Amino acid sequence: MASPCTPTVISAFLLILLLIHSGHSPAAAFYLPGSYPQRYRPGDTLAAKVNSLTSPSSKLPYPYYSLPFCAPPYGVRHAAESLGELLLGDRIETSPYRFSMLNNTTPLFLCRTDPLSPDAAGLIKSRIDDAYQVNLLLDTLPVMRYVKNPIAPDVLLRSIGFPVGVRADDGEYYVYNHLRLAVLVNKQNVTTRVESLMATADGAELIGLNNGGGKEGGGYTVVGFEVVPCSVDHDAASVKDKNMYDEIASKAAAGCDPSVVGMRVQGDRPLVFSYEVAFVESGVEWPSRWDAYLEMGGARVHWFSILNSIVVVAFLAAIVLVILLRTVRRDLAQYEELGGGEAGGAQADELLAGWKVVAGDVFREPSHPVLLCVIAGDGVRILGMGVVTIVFAALGFMSPACRGALVTGMLCFYLVLGVAAGFTAVGVWKTMRQGDAAGWKVVAWLASFAFPGVGFAVFTVLNCVLWYNGSTGAVPFLLFLVILLLWFFVSVPLTLAGGLVASRVRHVGFPVKTNKIARQVPVAQCSPWVFVAVAGTLPFGTLFIELFFIMSSLWLGRVYYVFGFLLVVLALLVTVCAEVSVVLTYMGLCVEDWRWWWRAFLASGSVALYILGYAVYYLVFDLHSLAGPVSAALYVGYSLLMALAVMLATGAIGLGASFCFVHYLFSTVKLD
Repeated sequence: MASPCTPTVISAFLLILLLIHSGHSPAAAFYLPGSYPQRYRPGDTLAAKVNSLTSPSSKLPYPYYSLPFCAPPYGVRHAAESLGELLLGDRIETSPYRFSMLNNTTPLFLCRTDPLSPDAAGLIKSRIDDAYQVNLLLDTLPVMRYVKNPIAPDVLLRSIGFPVGVRADDGEYYVYNHLRLAVLVNKQNVTTRVESLMATADGAELIGLNNGGGKEGGGYTVVGFEVVPCSVDHDAASVKDKNMYDEIASKAAAGCDPSVVGMRVQGDRPLVFSYEVAFVESGVEWPSRWDAYLEMGGARVHWFSILNSIVVVAFLAAIVLVILLRTVRRDLAQYEELGGGEAGGAQADELLAGWKVVAGDVFREPSHPVLLCVIAGDGVRILGMGVVTIVFAALGFMSPACRGALVTGMLCFYLVLGVAAGFTAVGVWKTMRQGDAAGWKVVAWLASFAFPGVGFAVFTVLNCVLWYNGSTGAVPFLLFLVILLLWFFVSVPLTLAGGLVASRVRHVGFPVKTNKIARQVPVAQCSPWVFVAVAGTLPFGTLFIELFFIMSSLWLGRVYYVFGFLLVVLALLVTVCAEVSVVLTYMGLCVEDWRWWWRAFLASGSVALYILGYAVYYLVFDLHSLAGPVSAALYVGYSLLMALAVMLATGAIGLGASFCFVHYLFSTVKLD
């Protein structure tokens, strides 16, 4: 059964149009299109599902049934999954855990496995050593486990899922074979909500449920799913003749204690699994049921990061204002007083020094112009994808409650923004050549295959590694073909279409003419690339705190949902990149170095070097428990790809800002 939460970009646009058309306040209560509660009557059947086994130390998710767990009596079935879920390695399948709404149960027997072979016992022990977690789902909610903080016993720590088992102090391995499950439910009060929902489909649904539900008219919604896993030493002989869901008498199960272990993993011994369930009425309403999962600490840290970035932005903005309002305007005023540089003498020679003497070369075509145009186009596409995705996520349309929605949205936005990549690449190419669009097709084709080709090559290599290791993180072959077809038949045509439009529109003209012979650049006392490398520290200082939380979400399985903070940080990052690039461009022009194109791109793009350095630091100090060369290869591969994407996006910001600055600077004065 597909997830009821299917937010899309179309849904967002429909919601905005609806608010505009109706004139209602957007603050009024509403459900996002495609997101609705599933209501149950007492006695209705609830079926839990299972997801892939995951581990914080190993980045290889494995199928749940790769271990000898109990299968449902009607066989294992795969649930419908979105594109994003498949790309994230989720494999949702049916499970034998079934409940009846509001019916608490005593311990129920699930199954008795065959005696474990040495290989099966070794596999379970290996999964326990790698800290693999079992992930159950009920009504799309992941199961949550509460454990006492060993440092502060009064504080409970939350974690999603529960371990496969534990290795005791005696060196023996024990599996968690008994689950004490708690389902938190909220009773829907129709009489208080039907008036506000009368105009919606949900209101009609509630009225229909009330007519057929008697005194339980509103039904119940699932608002929480908790587990206490136990290792219980069931007598395998006594349950040999029992059927699934029969009651099982066991003192150990009745007194489930996670600190006591009993079901040891050893060869030639079967495992016995059981569970019990209790329903608990909760005051948490359905729209707030994800709060416990999405709650993130460290709000002060995020605010500190933003305030720190604002200080950096203000400092750089002051420098830019000094350059524009004092230095440049003063030079221009003095130039006009001397009659456009016609006066002679030492004063005129001094006035025409610095950035003004490179007017005939400042718009000269840079080295490797095709490459610069292509990566600028790819950078605009990546930046646009990030901005649009974060905006939609901040508005709630890509909540983690909708599994895979964030990845699906990113992929869709990236494909559609191929138009922006082609338009930017060909537009920069045509501007460099002063209106000559010859060769635009080559630029557009390269923009279609440059970064997408590198990304797809890295993805293919890592996917083959995952295939070889039998991990659910490997993308299925059919989905692999779908991604390839989307690239060739959606992304490439849109990129070419953007290039075609750019080749037909009017280009940005240069305010000064370019000399036929290039001016010799004076020898600099310090290499300008030193300043370029150092310039990346300022953009990195803007985002490094949010980078820690994002890395923890990607590699440690922690939930990241502070997209409002991330949107503010992104705006500050764009501002810092633009200011850094403008300052370095002006410094280069002042020493009569007109080769600013690449320097403007790399000044802000050099933040990628510091991101790579931070990735190494994070691997050494935060992911020191990372297990195996395969997990390390995944980390290195995706870190390199992330750094490359950041370099292209920030570089495009710097190049655009510097071009606007140089164009404005030389359009304010007429030089012969």
